Amino acid sequence: MKSLDFKTAFKYPFNKASRMWNILWVFVPVVGWLVLIGYNIRIIKEFVQGKFKKLPKLNFSDDLELGFFMFIKAVPFIVVYVTLNGILKDANSFFSGIVNLFLAFFVVPMLTINFFVKETIASSFEFKILDSVFNNLKDYLLTLLNCFLIGITFLVMWVVLVGIPAGIFTKNIFLADFYRRYIKK
Repeated sequence: MKSLDFKTAFKYPFNKASRMWNILWVFVPVVGWLVLIGYNIRIIKEFVQGKFKKLPKLNFSDDLELGFFMFIKAVPFIVVYVTLNGILKDANSFFSGIVNLFLAFFVVPMLTINFFVKETIASSFEFKILDSVFNNLKDYLLTLLNCFLIGITFLVMWVVLVGIPAGIFTKNIFLADFYRRYIKK
């Protein structure tokens, strides 16, 4: 399966630029945040399906419901992750740092995408999918590099404000594409 190219990823949020205004929901505490969580999950699900044409239309009630229930379902993973970080904090700082980097780059991103796609608590603990990361390590490292590059690109664009929603709505595009190519099949 062909991987997503940088040009397509960069153009994605601008193909329907008016929908970047959805970022303004961030100014509505709790409800707006839940709407944005649900909206971002829908965006990632579209990426996994290979839909890189334009931002979807925000559906307030559906996105609010999705955001709320996914937030609740994420609590067990968050508790485990925070507990693990607490245990590691008491360990050797070098070892702790290496484990945290490993988790941040190789474990959490794919488990998060898997959780968003399958919408189950158990899916955030399906460590078997990480085989695809390590079996395709070179491609995964290129994926992380692309994530970093698009993040830097949109960070520079924050100066003109358009980079804020573009970066928020596009930040997982390459990870979701990797998931589409190697895990979803």
